[in-house]
Amino acid sequence: MKQSALIKDKGRLQSQPFYVFVCLVMLGLLILSALAAVTIGSMDLSIRDVYSVIGYELFHLDSLSAYARGAAHNVVWLIRFPRVVMGLAVGMGLSICGVVMQAIVKNPLAEPYVLGISSGASLGATTALFFGLGAVLGGSGVGVCAFIGAFLISMLVVAVANIGGPANSVKLILSGMALGALCLAFSNFMVFMANDPNTTQQITFWMLGSLSGAKWGPTLVIFAVVAASTLFFWSQHRPMNLMLLGDDVSITLGTNLNTYRHVYLVLTSLIIGLCVYASGTIGFIGLVVPHAVRMVFGTDHRKLVPLSALTGGIFLIWADVLARTLLPETEVPIGILVSMVGAPVFIYMMMRKSYGFGGGE
Repeated sequence: MKQSALIKDKGRLQSQPFYVFVCLVMLGLLILSALAAVTIGSMDLSIRDVYSVIGYELFHLDSLSAYARGAAHNVVWLIRFPRVVMGLAVGMGLSICGVVMQAIVKNPLAEPYVLGISSGASLGATTALFFGLGAVLGGSGVGVCAFIGAFLISMLVVAVANIGGPANSVKLILSGMALGALCLAFSNFMVFMANDPNTTQQITFWMLGSLSGAKWGPTLVIFAVVAASTLFFWSQHRPMNLMLLGDDVSITLGTNLNTYRHVYLVLTSLIIGLCVYASGTIGFIGLVVPHAVRMVFGTDHRKLVPLSALTGGIFLIWADVLARTLLPETEVPIGILVSMVGAPVFIYMMMRKSYGFGGGE
């Protein structure tokens, strides 16, 4: 009887009406989280001032022209709001990449950085800081080098995995682990050789992640790419569901998954590279969020993709709020907080509820 009740409850949770309802609720929570996060910060601003600034910038109302400039305008529109939108975009992007990576390699432990992409980004950023390329390339030089490192390593992983035959999930994981270890070794060597304590501190802080450098230009580009990619992967739920069933089943059904894997890997590398460019390396979110959603709604990517995106955006928005308000006059690296909050929650959920990964529940 208890088993039957659990099955009925699970079926109810995974039903279409409940899924649509939860999507709408999560979308509402995402909007409310963004609006609330803008009002929180070290500078004491009234809620009226905050929303007046946003209202003026969005609608250019004459009645709000007093908020077109000044300290409140600069803090809200140039610092807090782009940071919130960047947190939303990065959280969505990393969560979606986690979903896709877990499908590509058919491994529940996979996340956006499992294929060495994080280590490639770290190597790019470390190289830029070590050789002073930031001064040559401008303020975004470190981020650009991180993006290049992430993208090149992802392409190299695909190339190595295809040596001796078509790439499969095992070869992708092993190639990523080997190349990631190599990149990490070079990064640590440069940190060890750096004589400037300031450079070492910059490298360490960047590798731990931060949204403090968010600007409207890059933020809007990254948000647009992540939103478009989310819609694309939502439309790809059938191939990703097939990946969980395995190559043998997909071949029997007349589908070659290798092409899909390569396309997905290139696109996720682009997303991760942009996220790394904007925020440094923030791990773990791509592991926890897909698992949390999968525990409730099952393994169908038609539901998993949009709900993971919404959950990841909410999660990182509030993680960033905590990072900039936890200690007075000090910002805690967001990567530390994500791991400190995410790991216990993930362990608790694993203890409370079991679920399947792969061909079905």
